Amino acid sequence: MNKIIETFIHMMSVSVIRYFLLAGIPFLLFYLLLPRYFQRFKIQERYASNKDFLREIWYSMQSTLMFIVITLLIWFTPVKNITRIYDHILDYPVWYIFGSVFIALVIHDTYFYWLHRVLHSKFFYRRTHQVHHQSMNPSPWTAYSFHVLEAIGEGMVLLVIVMILPMHQYNILLFTIAAFMINVYGHLGYEIAPKWFRRTWLFEMLNTSVHHNLHHSKFVGNYGLYFRFWDRLMKTENPNYVKEYDAVMAKRAEKKEMSKVLKPA
Repeated sequence: MNKIIETFIHMMSVSVIRYFLLAGIPFLLFYLLLPRYFQRFKIQERYASNKDFLREIWYSMQSTLMFIVITLLIWFTPVKNITRIYDHILDYPVWYIFGSVFIALVIHDTYFYWLHRVLHSKFFYRRTHQVHHQSMNPSPWTAYSFHVLEAIGEGMVLLVIVMILPMHQYNILLFTIAAFMINVYGHLGYEIAPKWFRRTWLFEMLNTSVHHNLHHSKFVGNYGLYFRFWDRLMKTENPNYVKEYDAVMAKRAEKKEMSKVLKPA
C-alpha cells in the first residue's frame, strides 16, 4: 500500500508540473507576453476570459487525477496481467520505443473519434461533454478540461493501448507527453502551422489547430484528435474546414504585410 501511495504522490506531482509547463508556456507566450506579436496567428478574434481559464484548470486537475487512478489500477492490480506491459527496455529494439508511440497515437485517434461521437449524443453531451464545450474559444488550458466521467472514458484508452501493444513505461511516458502536446496545439487558439504545410501531403492527413477550433466554435463535425482520416471517411469533417484554414492563413499573411508597412523606418 505504501508503494501505491508513494507512486500516486509522485505521478500526481509530475503530472501537475507537466500540465502547467506544457500548457502554461504556450499560454504565457501567446496570451500574456507576446499577444500583439502573435495576434495575426489568432483563429478567433475574441479572447476567452480569466474565468474561463480558471474553470479549465480546475477541470483539468480533476481529469489528471482520474488519469493517474486509471494508471495505478493498470499497474498495481491484476489488470496488469491482461496487458502487454514489459519491464526490461531491451526486450525490444530502441527504435520500437518511437514506433510504438506512433502506433499508440493511431489507436488513440480511433478510440477518441468514436468516443467523441458518443459524447456528442444528446444523453452524454448534456451530462458530460458540455463541460469541455464551455470553452467555445479554447486555450492551452482546455486540453484536459473534461467532466470527471468523460475523463474516465478518455483515460481508459491507456488500457486499450497496453492490451494491444507491448509497451514499456518509457513508451507510455513518451506517448502521454506527445498526446498532450498535440492536444495543447489543437486547443491553442492560434494557427502556427508554417505556410508550406498547406501544400504538403501532411495537410491531407493531420489535424490543425483550425480543424479542432472549428469543432469548438461550431459544436459539430471535426471529431478526430490527431488525423483527418476518420472524419473524412465518415463524412463528419466540417465542409468549410479547408476554406476556413485558408482564410486564417490569408489573414495571417495580410497582417504580416500590414505590419511591415506600418513599421517605422
